[in-house]
Amino acid sequence: MAGPRSLELFCRVVDNFGDIGVCWRLARQLAGEQGMAVRLWVDDLASFRRICAEVDPAAEAQVRQGVVVRRWHGAMALPAPADIGDAVVEAFGCVLPPAFEQAMAQRPSPPVWINLEYLSAEDWVTGCHGLPSPHPKLPLTKYFFFPGFEAGTGGLLCEAGLEARRAAFVADATQRAEFLAHLGVRPSPDALLLSLFCYPQAPLTALLEALRDDQRPSLMLVPQGVASAQLAAWAGRLPAPGEVLRTGSLSWQQVPFLDQPDYDRLLWCCDLNFVRGEDSMVRAQWAQRPLVWQIYPQQDDAHRVKLEAFLSLYCAGMAPEASQACRSAWQAWNGEGDMGDSWHALRDCLPALQSHMADWCASLRSLGDLAANLLAFIAERARQG
Repeated sequence: MAGPRSLELFCRVVDNFGDIGVCWRLARQLAGEQGMAVRLWVDDLASFRRICAEVDPAAEAQVRQGVVVRRWHGAMALPAPADIGDAVVEAFGCVLPPAFEQAMAQRPSPPVWINLEYLSAEDWVTGCHGLPSPHPKLPLTKYFFFPGFEAGTGGLLCEAGLEARRAAFVADATQRAEFLAHLGVRPSPDALLLSLFCYPQAPLTALLEALRDDQRPSLMLVPQGVASAQLAAWAGRLPAPGEVLRTGSLSWQQVPFLDQPDYDRLLWCCDLNFVRGEDSMVRAQWAQRPLVWQIYPQQDDAHRVKLEAFLSLYCAGMAPEASQACRSAWQAWNGEGDMGDSWHALRDCLPALQSHMADWCASLRSLGDLAANLLAFIAERARQG
């Protein structure tokens, strides 16, 4: 088989926006940059629509930005074996329908089958990246493909031209002001600008009180629907559209829930971004701004191991004071420590953390882009038959 020209991508939405966020970026990149025919199967189009307003949640099939989007449900019509793409990617172990696996096996030449795994910095990832897993009954082999932060992994999603777009936007004060004004945001020059995207378990009250009592003013921007119950309980109510609530040194307001391109711009605007899960965490790194990550909670606290693995890589090379401030804040934001106590050290180290981001992003870019790496992996497996 020549290089793969068509691909099936399956996504089951578990983390509201993280799973579909990653899959939508990957699908668009493969279609737009690699010229592939991509069919994206999604079980929750309503969540998908929050990050892509063009999506019709009721449509069985639709084409959006060059990608065929199919609604994934138990009664959906499956393609004939000959119509299945050259490669099949199941994202995050979402498990393909058995009938689709049967059809894959009946294809004239079986597709290259990929399990796109969750992002992790743990040591074992490089040893498992690319490993095969033969199907127990069918003549099919699935390969594990791991995103990652080190050589020997698939790297991170990073579309062509992203850095140029970010740099141009950051360098243009007028463009930044117009974007924020479009969201109803008019920050004062001396205010620290923060964005907040978190899970309900985040120790938000401790952060809000630290910002309220801080010497430096801050403006926190919260996409609508994020942490609404916690914010309303703390402030007594949620602000009306465009309204800014103020208490002590803290001002905060809600902004619209943004699509992916505008969320990138929001990250580029802010001095510090609180992000969650996988997709927004990766985009916050490409924003080259200091960040605080709330990792997706897992049973038996497995997420804490992943958090520490990432911190070990991310903090390497930092000055000791900045490394300690970063570690303390991230651990507190994930339930180990006091976020209020950690805030002041984190704030004081923001210039050092900002400086660190350029070198960190350079190391990530050296790994290549995940979409291109994935395509090369698929092509190699296809050549091997």
